Amino acid sequence: MTDAQQFEAFMRSHQNMVFSTALRLTANASDAEDIAQEVFLRAYRHFGELRENPRAGGWLRTVATHLGLNHLSRYRKRWSFFSELSNDEAEDRGESPLNAAADADPDPFLESDRKEVLDHALQKLPASQRVPLVLFHMEGMSYEEIASRLGVSLAKVKTDIFRAREALRSRLQATLENRRIP
Repeated sequence: MTDAQQFEAFMRSHQNMVFSTALRLTANASDAEDIAQEVFLRAYRHFGELRENPRAGGWLRTVATHLGLNHLSRYRKRWSFFSELSNDEAEDRGESPLNAAADADPDPFLESDRKEVLDHALQKLPASQRVPLVLFHMEGMSYEEIASRLGVSLAKVKTDIFRAREALRSRLQATLENRRIP
């Protein structure tokens, strides 16, 4: 049996455990798949050590757990822009349309719904607006870094982020109004 075949057999014997570990942590099948893929990429790099090791399953579970927790901490940090800023701070900086919409009704969205609503609204934005908005608010890049990374002018980045905020605010407000209608 070749190394590739051995690794494939190794992966098949542990894939359900790795995936279920990641899924329990993230509660999102897509994220769990990404984490499982990363776990097995790391396992491939260490396959010589793991091949005959009886503790390989524990190693995989530990890696899946660490990657899942890292994902959650990064994810929470990225979305804190929408859920943790006060409305006054957000208005001063032109941010957080979800909080602006939420203040119209004390609790229009359950916390678990916020991510889904926001994801859906972000997906509807054109890429030219969505990408700079995500890079700025969720990746913490400066306007200058975004302009350099995307190969566009600083003015275009500022304009696209402004338009993205406005479009996102409108979409979230419409979603809020639709939820109020019985």
